[in-house]
Amino acid sequence: MSCETPTNGMIGSRLPVRDAQVKVTGQLKYVADMKMPHMLHAKVLFSPVAHARIKSIDTSEAEALPGVRAVVCYKNAPDIPFNCCGENIDESKNERIFDQVVRYVGDKVAAVAADTVQIAEKALKLIKVEYEELPFYIDPEEAMKEDAYPIHEGGNIAEVVNLNQGDVDAGMKEADLVFEDRYSLPAIHHSAIETHAALASYDANGKLTVWSPSQDAFAVRVNLSRLFGLKMSRVRVVASAIGGGFGGKIDMIVEHVAALLSIKTGRPVRLVYTRREDIPSSHSRHQMIVYLKTGVKKDGTVVAQDFNLVINAGAFAGGTSSVAWAMGGKAFRIMDTPNIRFKATEVYTNCTCGAAMRGFGSPQLFFAQQRQFNKIAKELGMDLTEFLLKNLKGELGMDLRNNTPLGNTYAKACVEKGAEIFNWKKALEEQEASRKENGRYRIGVGMAVAAHGNGVFGVHPDTTGIILRMNEDGTVILSSGCCDMGNGSVSLQGQLVAEVLGIPMTDIEYIQADTDATLWDLGNYSSRGTYVSGAAAVKAANSLKKMLLEEAADVLPEDPDRIVFHDGRAWSLNYPDRSASMADLAHHAHHKNQRDLVVAETFASQAMAVSYGAHFVKTQVDTETGEVKVLDYVAVHDVGTPLNPMSVEGQIEGAIQMGLGYALCESIDRDEKGKVKNGTFRTYHIFTSTEMPPIRIGFVDKPEETGPYGGKSIGECSVVPAPAAIANAVSNAVEGDYHDLPLRKEVVLAGLPQ
Repeated sequence: MSCETPTNGMIGSRLPVRDAQVKVTGQLKYVADMKMPHMLHAKVLFSPVAHARIKSIDTSEAEALPGVRAVVCYKNAPDIPFNCCGENIDESKNERIFDQVVRYVGDKVAAVAADTVQIAEKALKLIKVEYEELPFYIDPEEAMKEDAYPIHEGGNIAEVVNLNQGDVDAGMKEADLVFEDRYSLPAIHHSAIETHAALASYDANGKLTVWSPSQDAFAVRVNLSRLFGLKMSRVRVVASAIGGGFGGKIDMIVEHVAALLSIKTGRPVRLVYTRREDIPSSHSRHQMIVYLKTGVKKDGTVVAQDFNLVINAGAFAGGTSSVAWAMGGKAFRIMDTPNIRFKATEVYTNCTCGAAMRGFGSPQLFFAQQRQFNKIAKELGMDLTEFLLKNLKGELGMDLRNNTPLGNTYAKACVEKGAEIFNWKKALEEQEASRKENGRYRIGVGMAVAAHGNGVFGVHPDTTGIILRMNEDGTVILSSGCCDMGNGSVSLQGQLVAEVLGIPMTDIEYIQADTDATLWDLGNYSSRGTYVSGAAAVKAANSLKKMLLEEAADVLPEDPDRIVFHDGRAWSLNYPDRSASMADLAHHAHHKNQRDLVVAETFASQAMAVSYGAHFVKTQVDTETGEVKVLDYVAVHDVGTPLNPMSVEGQIEGAIQMGLGYALCESIDRDEKGKVKNGTFRTYHIFTSTEMPPIRIGFVDKPEETGPYGGKSIGECSVVPAPAAIANAVSNAVEGDYHDLPLRKEVVLAGLPQ
């Protein structure tokens, strides 16, 4: 898609998300708000042990409890393996609705549907289960040993991903200095305001409808169709309002349980996790261990990098393979290093299943790389920004493995502009002065640069479908295969349609991600929202515009090439006093040409664009308590043309908050038996608003030629540099070298130089 020239003032406008008013007034309905006649309430019995075979399960007392309508477990559930993230990879289907073997504390054992939540909870206590406990592993490096007990048939190594460019061994020999380090990053909870939930209704006609805050409604439909032997025409999945996704609502977590109970009872069933259930039993960002070896010349040129990662996949395959491959690809898309080797070993453990989370593995990869670059720059006596500018890809960079274009690559511009806004040189002077004072409080400054792709071109058919229909009064219904997660993806589609057609956004109504009512969409992930789905909206709008031009040419009358659309009307360029409203054109189409003004278009991405960002941070470290306070934050991103600056800024601010939590306080902690110790927000520390620093945001603002109106995506890239930038600042403050997240007080104190 070429970079169009905007004419109607929508591009670059600061616009709120389309559903802001219904959200703030409490009128937007989430699954937990939904009610249906004769609806039942579901609760799940979770495993108290990390790994066991169920020797016996007795549900008779629970079934006899008044108000209980169904109890399900492995004995009366489909024995069909599936992959919760919808991947169509046969080898990775190793999860069941209920299994005779439980594989982590929090795995599903049984579920109850009852007249009330209270009755369902009481029924769970009446289910008697006898477990034969098996060996279990929390540490992936223990689980991957040859003599480890197999969590799944075939062993605990799920897959080994190998990607290469150049000759790394030769590059290391060519290097003047070689650095080797081990970095570790924890599993963390997605921490969406809305927990996982689903409402399922199986009617007398054999039609299953599921309302779910899903980021991937069409994949959920595929899984439900397979599990219950239903044709896809008999399965409808509706993406309800989503109270935050961040990748955590790509996977099918509860939809199949609610569906099974509805099929068993013939009544609607709603299942909503509490937070105590959600943290231990839903999915998490992958815990990873990264072994990184880098060879450099004395002038700072990086000649070789060797990434060797161990990925904690958790109990099931899920989306781990996709994360590993996608993360590996990013290793080749930011630096001009001629020799790069990437190896990732995916390991099953008895932990919560690892899943996509904002950045899709990139925060872990770039944390290790950018932390080690900070160390290397120090060793060489170079400014980190100068070191990076020497090695980053230039404009119009290529993936050197296959000479694939990466679109506009403005990583260097992000560093340069960020350093200017942050006043990097002055900040370094402040850091140096703090060191000389050698007091209790130390100032540290750090920065990091990172990248993230736009979509999955070259891996999957990267498509989004859009239907546009004009009503008789000239207003438009936009039916989109994707849905809003609070990130404004569908709002942006409306903005682009309004730009093309010259109509106000208030004249557009939306239908989102309904497998019966919208065209197919790959899913709301991989930063597809602007670059792919936005382009789909432009394509559909141009198709509708073509139809409107045909009507306008008749109504005005005028040559179609001499007609423009703005202010909700079609205008003649030759005769400025001639115009027709959209309602006039719709009336003409219906009554003169006897046709509906409707288009259905699918856009398939044919390119890979990469978004870049550089983050700069100032911290204060208390060397007596280990407390880290973030004082200042600057983030500069290459997003092409910021189509809606307010939305982009909001994405970046939220991402920084997530990055601060990842770096300083968040992790899912387990005891020696594999049980999550911090399973509530009271004990799981999310970075709060009172802890947030001032944030300044900048854009490179250079159009991406392959993006809609020059735009690129930002939702994931905006979090990727944050953990490394913060850890670099803390390390620089105390002249230490921290390798493990999160940097809680005790970790900071333990790492202080002696």
